[in-house]
Amino acid sequence: MRVLMVGAGSVGGFVGAHLANSGVDVSFLLRPRTCEAIRSKGLTIRSENKTLTVYPPVATDPGELAAPDIIMLGVKCYDLDDVIEQLRPIVNENTIILTFQNGVDTEERLNIAFGGDRVVAGVIYIYTRIAEPGIIDHFARGQVTIGERSGETDTPRITSLRDLFTGTPIPCKVTRNIARVKWEKMCWNVVFNPLTVLLNDSVAKALDHEDTLTLISDIVKETMLVAERFGVALPPDTAETVVRNTQAIRDIHTSMFDDWKAGRPTEIEYLNGYLVRHAQSFGISVPVNETLYRLVKARTARAAVEDEILRIEGPLTESITFDHNALAHLPADAQIMDTSTVIAGSQGKGVRLSKILDSLSLGPVADHVTFHASDSDFSASLTLEQARGYGIILYEREGRPIPSEKGGPFRLATPGLGDLCANIKHLARIEITHGPGKDTRPSLKTEC
Repeated sequence: MRVLMVGAGSVGGFVGAHLANSGVDVSFLLRPRTCEAIRSKGLTIRSENKTLTVYPPVATDPGELAAPDIIMLGVKCYDLDDVIEQLRPIVNENTIILTFQNGVDTEERLNIAFGGDRVVAGVIYIYTRIAEPGIIDHFARGQVTIGERSGETDTPRITSLRDLFTGTPIPCKVTRNIARVKWEKMCWNVVFNPLTVLLNDSVAKALDHEDTLTLISDIVKETMLVAERFGVALPPDTAETVVRNTQAIRDIHTSMFDDWKAGRPTEIEYLNGYLVRHAQSFGISVPVNETLYRLVKARTARAAVEDEILRIEGPLTESITFDHNALAHLPADAQIMDTSTVIAGSQGKGVRLSKILDSLSLGPVADHVTFHASDSDFSASLTLEQARGYGIILYEREGRPIPSEKGGPFRLATPGLGDLCANIKHLARIEITHGPGKDTRPSLKTEC
């Protein structure tokens, strides 16, 4: 059976590489930078003293790959809506979709999007981290549990999925109660993901203090109340089990912590936020989870762009500003009316940076352009030629300014720039400089 793995991050990369190494026909749907990295250097998993490298088919457009029988989703919850749109052309009545997302609502979202019952729920316990596009470091665990919503354990698709893992070192367990397994992991996620962000430390920090152990118990008890309203009864000692099982991996950081530190969105809306919203609808009080939710949102929020303005500064008579309306009214030859024609999987409108730069009176010393995110922590510096040749400013999605959760209101993309790819979300300031400006891309290991 042909498998399409969507994403080659810490989960998708690990699972897909081991499947490919075992002889499974696996291809990958990827972001441009990751796609280019794996196409040229392969996909590598580094685990203890062992290194595994495979060279699977990769693409940024699913239409360029063989039609899959099975689609495995190795992407974050916040990317799911975009992925659904990418997959619509290739999903049919026989397609099997296996999920690996955190949270408990991925399967519902997929079934609503595609209709029918194509989804098998999966849960993976693993600690991996992206070292750079195409290289995944594996530190601990790596077991998969799958299950049908009906509870059946011997359906043809369950058998097919379980058989795929038999040649890999990844244990695959089939459960009669996948809903409970997902809620059990939810109990872990709503505890340690937000706490590691708020404590700015590893999981151990939350395990080593009586006050936080009491807090963990309160978080889990509230989660169990919401789970019960969904028909899922968790054991009374779930909080103790969460703490006990976590001691073996106490030195890890969570995916939310890693996302926060890397400037990526977090899954807080799909974890504690999900609990808070549904608790409210059920008339249940979950004050601890609500506090965590609000604190994490505040801690991870980017500074708002004042009046949603994009500012251009440098050797100019005075700084120049653009808002959404100004960008939308640039000449037709500056506009990209459908960004998917130049950026695979993208939706919306953009303008060519060259048209903006060409309209400026730049002094002879100007040779670099530096792009700054609104919080000033993230930036990328390109030569003037690179900025002119590849830079695109994205400013609209679905007829409206790009929302903050999608990296808006302005984003920089540089399709075609290869290893020098620059992707700045929440773009607030463009600085014309003599010589390179501030560049926070870690060794240019930035996904586009």
